Amino acid sequence: MPFIVTDACIQCKYTDCVSVCPMDCFVEGPNFVVIDPEGCIDCSVCVPQCPVDAIVNAAEVSPQQAEFVELNARLARAPGWRPLTQAKAPMDGHEQWAGVACKRAHLRLTW
Repeated sequence: MPFIVTDACIQCKYTDCVSVCPMDCFVEGPNFVVIDPEGCIDCSVCVPQCPVDAIVNAAEVSPQQAEFVELNARLARAPGWRPLTQAKAPMDGHEQWAGVACKRAHLRLTW
């Protein structure tokens, strides 16, 4: 199973994970980053790089985060979402959002 990004990433977009991905599997949206499951080789090197623990194995996702398995797959192919192959600065205000739980309602699908 591939790894996925969960709602802990929403409004933060830390991209330390992107710089270590050997397959360039990350895809960026307006306020969230997902992993393309078709390219993920399950290496897990991205997991410890995420400062908000947003990356999990899809096979081990909690029931509360289960929808993010499908969301990662769908958004990785969504119009306007683009491959992200280099780390960049997190979003403005990321410090305030880093500890917030249950951020799904804040996910923006379009730029």
